[in-house]
Amino acid sequence: MTIKENAENILDIVKNSAEKSGRTLEDITVIAVSKTVDSEKARQAIKADGIYSLGENRVQEFTKKIEDLSDEDIDWHLIGHLQKNKVKYIIGKTKLIHSIESLSLVEEIDKRSKKNNLITDVLIEVNMAEEESKFGLNKEEVLPFIEKMKQFDNVKVKGLMTVAPYSEITEQIRWVFKEMKTLFDNIKLKELPNTEFEYLSMGMSNDFEIAIEEGANIIRVGTKIFGERNYDI
Repeated sequence: MTIKENAENILDIVKNSAEKSGRTLEDITVIAVSKTVDSEKARQAIKADGIYSLGENRVQEFTKKIEDLSDEDIDWHLIGHLQKNKVKYIIGKTKLIHSIESLSLVEEIDKRSKKNNLITDVLIEVNMAEEESKFGLNKEEVLPFIEKMKQFDNVKVKGLMTVAPYSEITEQIRWVFKEMKTLFDNIKLKELPNTEFEYLSMGMSNDFEIAIEEGANIIRVGTKIFGERNYDI
């Protein structure tokens, strides 16, 4: 199948999963993760009616694709680990930065945002399964971290993001998504300064169906749209 057909197939599956949790396809944002994919292949994904967002892991690729696809109306998401010295290249270009986990990074984003007279929307990355190989805050660190972010007027917390452990048996990781939804709901109720809890980003190609069933409203799908890729390049 073509990339566009793959994306349309994903949207059909998303629709079914959303309905299981009492929602509709329109309630779920599907981010086509175009890491290592050339710009023209990325363009094919957004030709699918219902795909409006592209996600990139690396700033260099992110900025190149924005330039290459400047004729398209795309919501751009930075979903990979972000270094402080790269913040200046992406300010004002993102719908969301998904990978916030340190106050020093927030401080840099706030400083650059203030300089450009804008507010940058971000998600806090949570390492719910406490995997050593993953970035993100542990569950108990999230609320204190967000409370400290009230000092940064030009950064707004829009929700949470997690990457679940990979498992061939996805039911074994359903608990990750359940606990993320509980954490999300509990923090949302507190209505903390500089927060507007709207997005719960969780679920990727192998597990997005159960992530949606458990409350995700953003999923990040790469392999099932673009095919297998070499992530070492």
